Amino acid sequence: MIRPGGLLKLAGLVFFLFLAVFLAFELLENKINFNLGKVFARSAHAEPAITRPPRHQCSLSKSCPENHFAFKITSGAASVVGPKMCLQDNVLMSGLKNNVGRGINIALVNGKTGELTKTDSFDMWAGDVNLLIKFLNDIEDGSIVMMATFDDPSSKLNDEARKLIADLGSTSISVLGFRDNWIFVGGKGIKTKSPFEQHIKNNAETNKYEGWPEVLEMEGCIPKRPE
Repeated sequence: MIRPGGLLKLAGLVFFLFLAVFLAFELLENKINFNLGKVFARSAHAEPAITRPPRHQCSLSKSCPENHFAFKITSGAASVVGPKMCLQDNVLMSGLKNNVGRGINIALVNGKTGELTKTDSFDMWAGDVNLLIKFLNDIEDGSIVMMATFDDPSSKLNDEARKLIADLGSTSISVLGFRDNWIFVGGKGIKTKSPFEQHIKNNAETNKYEGWPEVLEMEGCIPKRPE
């Protein structure tokens, strides 16, 4: 028979044994957590954060200076895909907006605020050139004028219409021909020739598409008109 004193000693021994095991497990768990923390810390430090290149307005290759409007303009592709015009990250004309057509597409923008004031397209294959002439005569001074061709831009053009467009700063309008591609940004009241113009001739030997030249694309920064 075990004496009461022996039972107390046995109970104390069992208690200290359980306490030792408990403390051992606590120490082991803390060590594991500490080591895992160091591993994750090293991983976070070793893997640099992914940095994406900055996105500029109208997806330009670089930002425009202060007091300039960012623009991108694309001509039509053959007779299938219409032109597209973007200013200050706003798409002004495109096939998705359903406001482009065969011929010459024009967007007018307030030269001080960048606000779109008017868009239209003029069919130069089967349309009336007088509608284009009236539109050009009605443009207000200080307006930014963006133009892009689609399909055929010139069959109905006459000298009067060409001169009005030349007065906006164009140099290529005088030689724009059947199914040429042309993009242009000028202004009403401009005193010099515009630097924003591209023109490619319809040439069976160099055309990218059968019967049409390749698409033209141009981007740039237009100075705001002083207040």
